[in-house]
Amino acid sequence: MTRRALAALLTAVAAVLGLGVASAATPALAAPPFGATVLIGTGGITWTDVSEEATPNLWTLLRDGSSAAMSIRSVDTNTCPVDGWLGVSAGGRAAGPRQGTGPVKERPCAPLEEPTDGVVPQWQTYVEAAASRKFDARLGMLGEAAAASDVCIKPVGPGAAIAASMADGTVDRYSPWSDETLLVDLNTCPLTIVDVGSVRDPEDVAEGETAPGASRSAQVAEVDKRIGAVIEAAPGGADFVVASLSDAGRTERLRLAVARGPNFGPGRLDAPSTRQPGLVQAQDIPVTVMAVTGIDVPTGLGGTRMTSDPAPDNSERRARERLQKLVDYDLASHEVHSLVPPFFNTFAYGQLVIYLLVLLVWKGKIGGPDTRRRVLGVVRVVAVAAASVPASTFLANLLPWWRFPVPMVSIVGAVGLFVALIAFAALRGPWGRAALGPLAFVAAVTMAVLAGDVITGSRLQQSSLMGLQPVVAGRFYGMGNVTFALFATSSILLATAVSSFLVKARRPRVAAAVVLALGVGTVVIDGAPFWGADGGGPPAYIPGIAYLVLSILGLRMTWQRVLLIGLGSVGLFFGVALLDWLRSPDDRSHLGRFIQSILEGDALDIVVRKAEQNWSILLGNAPLTLLVPAALLFVIYVLARPTSWGSRGLGKSADAAPTLRAGLIALVITLTIGFLINDSGTAIPAVGATVAVPLIVSVVVRTLQDDLRAVAPTRRARRS
Repeated sequence: MTRRALAALLTAVAAVLGLGVASAATPALAAPPFGATVLIGTGGITWTDVSEEATPNLWTLLRDGSSAAMSIRSVDTNTCPVDGWLGVSAGGRAAGPRQGTGPVKERPCAPLEEPTDGVVPQWQTYVEAAASRKFDARLGMLGEAAAASDVCIKPVGPGAAIAASMADGTVDRYSPWSDETLLVDLNTCPLTIVDVGSVRDPEDVAEGETAPGASRSAQVAEVDKRIGAVIEAAPGGADFVVASLSDAGRTERLRLAVARGPNFGPGRLDAPSTRQPGLVQAQDIPVTVMAVTGIDVPTGLGGTRMTSDPAPDNSERRARERLQKLVDYDLASHEVHSLVPPFFNTFAYGQLVIYLLVLLVWKGKIGGPDTRRRVLGVVRVVAVAAASVPASTFLANLLPWWRFPVPMVSIVGAVGLFVALIAFAALRGPWGRAALGPLAFVAAVTMAVLAGDVITGSRLQQSSLMGLQPVVAGRFYGMGNVTFALFATSSILLATAVSSFLVKARRPRVAAAVVLALGVGTVVIDGAPFWGADGGGPPAYIPGIAYLVLSILGLRMTWQRVLLIGLGSVGLFFGVALLDWLRSPDDRSHLGRFIQSILEGDALDIVVRKAEQNWSILLGNAPLTLLVPAALLFVIYVLARPTSWGSRGLGKSADAAPTLRAGLIALVITLTIGFLINDSGTAIPAVGATVAVPLIVSVVVRTLQDDLRAVAPTRRARRS
């Protein structure tokens, strides 16, 4: 790569980063508590069910109140009505046992039952189920917190009884749903919780569950009618919070949340727990209800208080605009969720075909020199395009692909558009002729897209093919395992390309300094609680980039240096986590909450749960997932033995890139550690390979093309 090409590449990177950085919005200030609150709980309703004609009461709440899409993920893939109400009771993720046997998603939900003699039926079963899941669900938290603050709760309906019960399952002041007594029931306590019934889709419920006799639309209309009755009977000046707490059947989706009252005027609901405008989670509901009623909120809860971001007015036009955004949230998350498995399968198998083609050409199994040269040209283009796919899956969310009638076609088209733009720039730019030029460009663009996204709020990641899935609720912002794998891999590849250029120019110290600066920037963006908020990323990335810096300087990796790097990585993690913990509870990321769990003695449950999750993923899809650690071991073997056939194959490429071998070893170190220390860590090396392998293939192919060009004149001379 020439100096001019390097300068052009760095200028392009700076331009992309400059476009991606923007200041964070200041959250709206919450009003002081008013006291009277009515929580109306339902289930199975999404914003796509809401309209002026079909649901007039929900429409009025949308127009005059604050609204959001809501992630209701509890413990299992889909959420039953019992699970949703247990979550309100615990202020966190909880779930009751399912009926029958087989996969949880295919098992019918248990019905809600009226309390008997002031006790919630099956309470002890719920407690045992919650304890077995290691989510630290404290059933009865809401009831106990209200009692400690001397605030009474009036529960109406069986789900409300679960939410309002004490830790022993007892519930006071309970009333079943009754139109005749509703006026009295809703004027009894400062906090009223009403179960207006849940929608169960007859076409989506699990086999063995009794399907409702009414159609889905009829059930939605009945729930809307009951919501209107509650609002009419409730005391004036109350805050109303309506939450769809469960799924309608086996299919998981985002549901609705809307609030109206003194604390919630016309506008949008926001929650610090998600950091996404107009997106909240079910765990925010009990925290918000307690906060606006004047109940002291216990520490250690997963949710935060929702606030209202006011709209200019409550006109019908504004309401329709808000509804369209909420429907977009629902449709994008729902459509992409089903597209992820076929996308990954097609992408993975497509790359295998590319690598097989390269191997056949490499071994001389396809055609003569002219044919191989043409095939290699095609393979290089395809490899660069394949490496451009991950960044393009995020950029695709700049286009509303989910509104297209055939989502698979529209999202493939959106991704393909950005792949074409990135690959064209990588191959046709001034850096395109250099062996490491396209590698450096694609890696830089991928880094810029991901860095710009997390700095500006992780908007592109939401409901993207390789990003964050709100319906899964693993995380809502920052760097998850997939994003970290892409970011770290691109960072190390870019560092390898730049350092190779500088080392060839006999400037190793400058190369080491540049790599170190790039590494520091990567760690800051990935680990900062206000950006990447990634606890497992820096401890995996730092050893890899440290190895690359030492290799550039010609220093051996001794055991003392390994220990120092390891201790430094762990110390950095706990230092950042401690600083995050010092912030207010609502502002903490999961790093600060982990420190809090250590103080409360719950950290071991979190570690065990994540380890069990990783192990189950590794073995649950065997033998496919077992290929990940096997492939890592194979790559480690190839790179560790200079005489192996794999290293000999990369030898000529290493001549053009002096730090290529060290960079690949650094990458393997990072991906291996990331695989071992993160929950769902199998995704890290697998996803990192989607960028690394095609880019390395493009480098090797370019070297082979140069060899064929050098051999061609000699062969023509011999023929003549």
